Amino acid sequence: QVQLVESGGGLVQAGGSLRLSCAASASAFVNYAVGWFRQAPVKEREFVAAVSWTNDMTYYSDSVKGRFTISRDNVKNQLYLQMDSLKFEDTAVYYCALAPSIGGLVRQAPMVSWGQGTQVTVSS
Repeated sequence: QVQLVESGGGLVQAGGSLRLSCAASASAFVNYAVGWFRQAPVKEREFVAAVSWTNDMTYYSDSVKGRFTISRDNVKNQLYLQMDSLKFEDTAVYYCALAPSIGGLVRQAPMVSWGQGTQVTVSS
């Protein structure tokens, strides 16, 4: 099983930027679509962004489109989320996940693997 470890979270002022990383433990990472989810207090987990295993297709939720950029490095087995123009409502625990397809990530179908999460706090 591929293990995922997120990093890069922290406290940032509204309008600022953060870059999240997700390190995968195995080269099998390259065979999966990968994505980011987030969960704010007392809210359900929501899809944020996804990228195909071929790195040529991306998908974003409407709430982050134009502000966040997802990318992956299949040589380093890493997934990234560049977050710009952060808003207070982006505050949440951010998780990375693996799935057989982008569609599976968007539908929040059962994932192959989840990370443990990293906290992002945006102050207003």
